[in-house]
Amino acid sequence: MVDKDFSNGAAWMAQEIMPVGKAAIPVTDWGLTHSDITYDVVHVWDGRFFRMDDYLQRFQRSLAKCRLSVDQSADDMRRILHQIVARSGLDRSYVSMVASRGQPSVPGSRDPRLCDNHFYAWCVPFVWVFLEEVVQRGAHLKVPETISRIATESVDPTAKNYHWGDFTQGLFEAKEAGFDNTLLLDHDGHVTEGPGFNVFMVKDGKVRTPRSGVLEGITRKVAMEICEHHGVPVTEQDISLADFLEADEVFATTTGGGPVPITRINERVFSNDAPGEVTRQFNQTYWAWHEDPAMSEKVNADY
Repeated sequence: MVDKDFSNGAAWMAQEIMPVGKAAIPVTDWGLTHSDITYDVVHVWDGRFFRMDDYLQRFQRSLAKCRLSVDQSADDMRRILHQIVARSGLDRSYVSMVASRGQPSVPGSRDPRLCDNHFYAWCVPFVWVFLEEVVQRGAHLKVPETISRIATESVDPTAKNYHWGDFTQGLFEAKEAGFDNTLLLDHDGHVTEGPGFNVFMVKDGKVRTPRSGVLEGITRKVAMEICEHHGVPVTEQDISLADFLEADEVFATTTGGGPVPITRINERVFSNDAPGEVTRQFNQTYWAWHEDPAMSEKVNADY
């Protein structure tokens, strides 16, 4: 029987599993004070982790890029993720692994080398980046005119991070204008990504996705594999907003929902304001692949 205290999720911190609401880090942790954190999110669907190896491998790369070092190996992390999901009893879950810079050993120090890096993990019920009703009708995105994606020279987008200042301001503008979410351009006017999702365009039977200024999303990777599976040409390249708005069809990809149709960007309406044929086909393949044991693994409390 599932412990009711864990019904909202579970966390692992300092060798202990606890209800997610009890998990906390110190107020002087650089993860909190400086957003000096890297993390990754894998999901569980119907009791199975999807593409666990891909997420763990990306997290290891992010640790190296951020110069973070923790005691746990990739195998340790896998075991911890299995244990917290099993403890929560959540068959559909959003599962985060995190490494924080931690607190400096010398109070008040500004030297990151003196911080005690640490790992923690948590899970909650599955999170839809786009509300389920939005997924059904297609998302409406706003591209701000005066807010650009943080430059890659300042914050590496390929290392998943909490630097959301640009996204948060974009979200305010989008929400206040009646849109579901935001999509940001880089300083050269190229399409990048939104908060928690990559984007793709379909034009004349071919698929394109931005190549720079973006997280190398695992669902993005899966979507490119689905393109190959269906014999659809796909390329990564810089895409101007003008070119993007000329697409026949547009979709987003996210761990929190898979391929999601985008039916409006600013005033441009795609696919007659309904999910497009390619997106629908990709969505069906994506969820079918969750049952493939080569791509998923059953949650195991005894891992």
